[in-house]
Amino acid sequence: MNHLADRAASGTLQRWLTGPRVAGLPVPTELPPPALSFEFFPPRTDALEQQLWACVRRLEPLGPRFVSVTYGAGGSTQERTHATVARLVRETSLTPAAHLTCVGASRGEVDDVARRYWEAGVRHIVALRGDAPAGEGSYLPHPEGYAYAADLVAGLRRIGDFEISVAAYPETHPAASSPGADLDNLKRKIDAGATRAITQYFFDTEVFLRFLDRAHAAGITVPIVPGILPVSNFNQVRKFSAMCGTTVPGWMGRLFEGLDEDPETRRMVAAALAAEQVRLLQANGVDEFHFYTLNRADLTYAIAHILGVRPQPAALP
Repeated sequence: MNHLADRAASGTLQRWLTGPRVAGLPVPTELPPPALSFEFFPPRTDALEQQLWACVRRLEPLGPRFVSVTYGAGGSTQERTHATVARLVRETSLTPAAHLTCVGASRGEVDDVARRYWEAGVRHIVALRGDAPAGEGSYLPHPEGYAYAADLVAGLRRIGDFEISVAAYPETHPAASSPGADLDNLKRKIDAGATRAITQYFFDTEVFLRFLDRAHAAGITVPIVPGILPVSNFNQVRKFSAMCGTTVPGWMGRLFEGLDEDPETRRMVAAALAAEQVRLLQANGVDEFHFYTLNRADLTYAIAHILGVRPQPAALP
């Protein structure tokens, strides 16, 4: 070995010996499998319908605590959402949770939708304020409707003994005047009768853990479940995140650099990234996760496997 190479090797060894030691994450088998839930969206076409139900069948054996079905801006997917939820009740072993919003409907109309869900056997609602339809600017409450999610939660409590989940925002809702005001709004939803909060997705684990500390200090004691978005299309997620107030760290962009035409590698990077995120949260005591599946099962299934979640034996007839 020449002199320069010898010095370089010596310097490398010195860094290895004197640098900080980083403790590894717990071995997956040392932690119990977490509880999972999954989000789907109602299909708009026959092809998307097939994709949705392939996703449902792939994830169903994992025994999620519940699966939620989204509701379009302004209630635009109301009938498709109801049809999807009703089919989940009829044809699967899953426990569906239907999204319901305040936008564009009177209290009576929203109450009627909730009663239809109850009659269909649905006992879990994800209660949201909702977004205005595209092109209509900022949100305005319906003059005869529920103004905000806290009002909707209280209304649902009068209709039936629903389990009610609401949204939480670790990085603050874009329309909130301040982080404190946003947290106050979450507290109002909990005080109105919500039993769980599910967060907007995030990519920095510390953001979620700090949010838990703030929520606890505010007197919020219901479970706050982290929303996890496995990212396989980085450019698309970066654009959407800019609209919903989620920070996309610079290091994420570097991980996906050069992969625009390589979907297979993007999927592998996405699985590794999300698995590391959820394992770090699990090491910090988080034992429940809500996955935004985008009606694609493979990434979620792989991450669940890494977390120790396995298909449940089919029930005997």
